[in-house]
Amino acid sequence: MLFDFETIPTREAYKLMVSTIVPRPIAWVVSQDQGGVVNAAPYSFFNAFGDNPPVVGFSCGPRPEGADAPAKDTLANIRATGQFVVCLVNEAMGPAMSATATDFPPGVDELEEVGLEKAASTRVAPPRIAQSPVAMECETFQLVPVGHHTLVLGRVLALHVRDDCVLNAEKYYIDTPKLDLLGRMHGRGWYTRTRDRVDIPRTTLAEWQARKAGAAE
Repeated sequence: MLFDFETIPTREAYKLMVSTIVPRPIAWVVSQDQGGVVNAAPYSFFNAFGDNPPVVGFSCGPRPEGADAPAKDTLANIRATGQFVVCLVNEAMGPAMSATATDFPPGVDELEEVGLEKAASTRVAPPRIAQSPVAMECETFQLVPVGHHTLVLGRVLALHVRDDCVLNAEKYYIDTPKLDLLGRMHGRGWYTRTRDRVDIPRTTLAEWQARKAGAAE
């Protein structure tokens, strides 16, 4: 079945994308305004985009009222301060994460509203979520307009990982399954666990050539 994005409404194109680009990691973004009021909101248009410098990015859309409405608090705060923290979400924190997606009015501290503990960051002003197994302290690298969205690219200045999820700090080995992170699926409330793994080893060129030669015999 072909879906021609030149001929279908934007909303339907969005539905097709989020139904097929799965699972998506979740950026639980903590920011604060110039007065120190904290905001937290989840974004699943999120991933890593570079290692030197280390860059992560998420896409922030408009408010439900539409593209002409004021920017969401997250984007307004980042534009004003240039700093934010990306926290990752494990299964235990899923309900709290979902609650912070509520369209609270400006000035509401979502972390206080849903009962989450703050922990001080080391390199940026916004706090991190203490219960989160991973938190990345970021400064703005670039803001890229993408239609009515804004792609926020952040340079990672520091990374916090829960102690019991670090296998070997000297070798930078992380117990990824123990992080128990959630991925975003389609639908309003569908997520997936990341405990299930399939091992598909990479093939070297020599192995591939040997395989082809064996098949030809």
